[in-house]
Amino acid sequence: MVAPLYTTDSGLLFHAGKILVLTIGLPARGKTHVSRSLERYLRWMGVKTQVVSLGDYRRKTLGGAQKLPADYFHLGEKSPETIALRKKVSDGCEQQIWDFFKTGQVVIYDANNGTRAARQKLAERFHNKGIHVILLESVCDNKEIIEANIRSVKISSPDYRGWDPDKAVEDYYTRIRDHEEYYDPVEEKDWPYIRIINVGEKIMVNNIKGYLQSRIVFFLMNIHNRPRTIYFARSGQSLIEHSYKADSDLSPAGWEYAERLKDFVIERRAKNLAQRGLGTGDQRLVIWTSTRRRAHHTAWPFLQAAASVSSSNLATPSATPGHATPISVIPHHGLDGGKLLPPTLASGLSIPAPLIHTSTSTPTPNNLNIKVIEKPQMSEINPGIWDGLTPDQARKYYPQDWERFVKDPYSFRAPRAESYHDLSVRIEPLLIELEREKEDLLIIGHASVIRCLLAYLIGLPASEIPAIEIARGDLLEVVPASYGVHCKAFHFWDGPGRRGDESLGGSGGSGVTGEGVIGEGGGIAEGVNGVGMGIGEQKDPNNFYENYAEDTKGKRTNAVTREPEASISALGVV
Repeated sequence: MVAPLYTTDSGLLFHAGKILVLTIGLPARGKTHVSRSLERYLRWMGVKTQVVSLGDYRRKTLGGAQKLPADYFHLGEKSPETIALRKKVSDGCEQQIWDFFKTGQVVIYDANNGTRAARQKLAERFHNKGIHVILLESVCDNKEIIEANIRSVKISSPDYRGWDPDKAVEDYYTRIRDHEEYYDPVEEKDWPYIRIINVGEKIMVNNIKGYLQSRIVFFLMNIHNRPRTIYFARSGQSLIEHSYKADSDLSPAGWEYAERLKDFVIERRAKNLAQRGLGTGDQRLVIWTSTRRRAHHTAWPFLQAAASVSSSNLATPSATPGHATPISVIPHHGLDGGKLLPPTLASGLSIPAPLIHTSTSTPTPNNLNIKVIEKPQMSEINPGIWDGLTPDQARKYYPQDWERFVKDPYSFRAPRAESYHDLSVRIEPLLIELEREKEDLLIIGHASVIRCLLAYLIGLPASEIPAIEIARGDLLEVVPASYGVHCKAFHFWDGPGRRGDESLGGSGGSGVTGEGVIGEGGGIAEGVNGVGMGIGEQKDPNNFYENYAEDTKGKRTNAVTREPEASISALGVV
């Protein structure tokens, strides 16, 4: 099983030796997206990995394209000055690779490497020093993917700062046409190679050997670069909050929270889709929950909204048949043969009607497309014998275990419990499904699970996972991008259940909607001031193992604020 399993003095895992992955392809073919995604996954596995980007190094060393000679990007005859500059950049990148291999295991060299002679010489230099070389070619003949990549990534780089977007696109196409004249597709059978076509549409491999190389291929088979948004939210408050064993239903406040979450997600998603020129029916919203009652019941309002829309469309003579809303459900609690049952029948709990009908505060789109899937791997972390204990009780009854827990909250495992490391191993299959999912995704889960998934996407080290504070009442919005992820936090709920000392009663209002930037500067938590903290959040003292956030030194506070228009923070993998 893959996760941050162990570390060694040499920094090498799986007896795989050191590996150099040479990316090959024309400009705007998704090489950077593939490189950064692979780097994130290998680091999660515990493999010391780094991307060395020739473009980033060139911009850092020489500046933007405006400061370069006119023939710098031309692959034909060049002036002596241009030859010297290009050699300076390539030599600098190669030195970075050698420096990282002193302690690291995998380097991904993100460059065009389009000529067979140049990449052959580079591969031989490293192969002669005992480095395993893999050629990773990204081929793309889909004009829409190329155009989208140019407009979303390339023209926003320092090379085109201040340019008119259309002129920047035309200039970049000129650069592509020049590279096409000298490009040599990978046909070398004497090197292991991986060829990706249209960023995941098709993959071809040659002479791949060993476990780690096979894991690289396995991961690359599941990635794509289709635009999508991933939302994270905690499940609603349950009737018995402090017990892991008690799989209890939502409290009245929990049902109100679920309704407010549905309204807010639909509203936010409609805005995001509109910015991409899409409607809510053009792309499905997939919802993942755990099999715990409070998690999958929090998704009920989404299904009820979609069901009401579907019934309305069928009952309207003028409705277009092709726009009827499909509702997909993976059968489990509360589902009978795939049919939607009222919460009263689903759980045996009598819920007041006002708490479960579709809210009228936010108009429901007339073409919702929703699918809910329950994932057993998404169950919260198991506290073992500490179930239901307060921190003071755990410290009193288990002083030695408590001391070990405080020193290493990621790896420590209480008796008959799970550690965060165990949880990371458990959810590893979800990471592949997360990469493969092409639709918008809402994950309604428990704080411990969201911590692990968010840490993977952002690229945080394993030791910082327990320090991420996930507040009930905050919606986290993550947009994968070529150089990392864009991440926002929205505060939408201030009712009971957000604070651990509240009663289980209903009412309490939906709070003030606010927005904040997560993790600007690379850190996502400091002490208990993690995501969603700073707005009155208090952890439930009877569920500390699930909500505990150990202090992480050196990280800035990144609390959610109430600013109505906060900018997006791009979180690249360092």
